[in-house]
Amino acid sequence: MNTKNLGEAMKRMTSAMRCAVWAMLGLAALSGCSSSSRPESVAAPRSGTPGWDRSCDEARFPSLAWTQCELLNYAHVSEAPTEQLQPAFVARLSAQSLSNQLSWLARAADDPSWLALRSANTELIPLCTTWALPCVGDPFRYAQAEGLDGAPFYTGEAEVIPVVYYDQDCARISGRIWAPRNRQSGASLPGVVIENGSVQASETLYWWAAQLLVRAGYVVMTSDPRGQGRSDWQSPSGQQGGNLNVEVFTSGLVNAIDFFRSSSVQPYPHNQSCAGTYPTVVTAFNPLHAAIDPARLGIAGHSAGANAVHNVQAFGASGAAPWPGLIDAQNPVRAAVAWDSTFNPNISLGGLSELPGVAEAGLALTQTRITLQPHLPLLEQQSEYGLVPTPFLTQPAADSHLSVYQAWRAQNLPVMQVTLRGSTHYEWSLLPAFPASSWCPQIVDGRCSGGWGQPLAQHYTLAWFDRWLKQPGEAGYADADARLLDDASWADRMSFHFHSARSFVLRDGQRADCADIRAGC
Repeated sequence: MNTKNLGEAMKRMTSAMRCAVWAMLGLAALSGCSSSSRPESVAAPRSGTPGWDRSCDEARFPSLAWTQCELLNYAHVSEAPTEQLQPAFVARLSAQSLSNQLSWLARAADDPSWLALRSANTELIPLCTTWALPCVGDPFRYAQAEGLDGAPFYTGEAEVIPVVYYDQDCARISGRIWAPRNRQSGASLPGVVIENGSVQASETLYWWAAQLLVRAGYVVMTSDPRGQGRSDWQSPSGQQGGNLNVEVFTSGLVNAIDFFRSSSVQPYPHNQSCAGTYPTVVTAFNPLHAAIDPARLGIAGHSAGANAVHNVQAFGASGAAPWPGLIDAQNPVRAAVAWDSTFNPNISLGGLSELPGVAEAGLALTQTRITLQPHLPLLEQQSEYGLVPTPFLTQPAADSHLSVYQAWRAQNLPVMQVTLRGSTHYEWSLLPAFPASSWCPQIVDGRCSGGWGQPLAQHYTLAWFDRWLKQPGEAGYADADARLLDDASWADRMSFHFHSARSFVLRDGQRADCADIRAGC
């Protein structure tokens, strides 16, 4: 990796990111940072255009209008850290951070092998292993919280079971299985396995998706990949995880799918091959297996996990590698959602990609083997400003975010690719203090309410899975197409820099083809 170029890129981190950190330390005023409210649209909708403001789409570069649009758009990235200064948010975050730290210490006391030399685990490694400070994620989504996403969710809406299992190299993986508590006896529900992003991303950051899907009638699995969160930093033989070995996101997602689909009749195989590696009690098979319809499996992933989604959905395609899992003979996945994959340096570094040397540094930072091979219905969600949010200095190419859409459409496979307006790489991993658009502007009934990018991410994620995984009579089946076509509600939150597009067949046989959703379809 060109460390000089990467270093220069990091030096250009925006005041929004710096102020986010100062804000969490309670020193925003001393640092010269000040809060600001989310800007409204640049202008009211004009006659003859769709029902959302198109003035920024039509602004020419260079011009004062273009610059104003870009500055107002970029201001979204400071919304989340600003609103997290609410006393109720700070208090809940602090309480949950302490609770998470104590639960990590309790696990280490009960099972000292979690700190064994060959696992390389410490209180600081893997990063976010204690789930403390920003690694808490949304602090209202824990069983200890009193709000609707907290205790009432866990006691009334969901059954959530912690699990531990071995990956293919005998590293211990920590995770959870989530299912609707009020499901009918004998019901077979669709399932979704979620794969984290890299470095800082523990499973807690994606509990928004787990809760969303459970409430919609899905069985869900979340976990920490090897090298991250509460899983082992490395395998007993010293094989690394996380960004030191990004291949674990693909292999780890396959292992997670195997565990998710394991049962008492067909126990999870790597537990057997790794038996006795540690004294830790592992979970023999998915305890909620009976609730899953094996014919309806979806996968979702963020960042490096989104890269893994691309790879895993491709297994078994014509000319691709066969399915490597041990439970199923063929790829069991039926639909996929990728949140801000990092395979494209322009996507991962936002405006910084325009600066000399930065794209190359970003490619080295995030590079992994990506199989951009169309095989299954895929929803791709992307950010505008990426990992290190920086305003655009010139107008980017409008179609530069449509590589997935173009590849899938060429193969006549269902696809939708959406870029969130004013968004960063952290719209999908809810890290307090990190730059992102609004995701907790209000605390209502003890939980975060409203927001900018997160509601769009949730809307299309759920609608996509409902379109391809739900059956007649199940909640979400009948209106899934309509929700995917609800441009009037959501197109104004799509990027005016980059086109968003879709191409798939509706359940009534009609096609939904649109190469630029904001332009009107």
